[in-house]
Amino acid sequence: MTALERLKDFIVEAKSNTYVGGGMPRPSSRPGSRDIGYERDNWRYLDSYFGGTDFAGQETVWRDGEPAWAMNYFGRITRHDLINGEKAGLIIKAALQAMYRDKRHFLGGMEFRHAHGYYIDNSRGDIGHFSGHEVIFVDGEEAYELDYRGGLIKR
Repeated sequence: MTALERLKDFIVEAKSNTYVGGGMPRPSSRPGSRDIGYERDNWRYLDSYFGGTDFAGQETVWRDGEPAWAMNYFGRITRHDLINGEKAGLIIKAALQAMYRDKRHFLGGMEFRHAHGYYIDNSRGDIGHFSGHEVIFVDGEEAYELDYRGGLIKR
């Protein structure tokens, strides 16, 4: 297994055990941030974000104490009359659980139907450098959006 494959596998494992898996919050690393993390062996992952229905954050992976990968994101509810943060979270968690259960990594096209809405994620690039956009449609109308980008950190 290559170093990039190990990194991808760790990212999926960490994401599965934090936001998607209902992991325990960590002490805030910055004033006002909400943090959730995961460690295994020489790997460490931290998702640190601000806000609620409109939110911004960053996920970072360290290997042997050195930053190796990061992704930043900004998401928001665009139609409060169609969806709230709780329902959007249920949809996103269910979609990502399905992706990880199928052993798919976090990049690539994803569509998922849920009782509360229709989730679509499109991205381009690879683990080295990527960007993407996820949306939730409710009754055919876009109700939530999130943009993300990231990649490898090199010295």
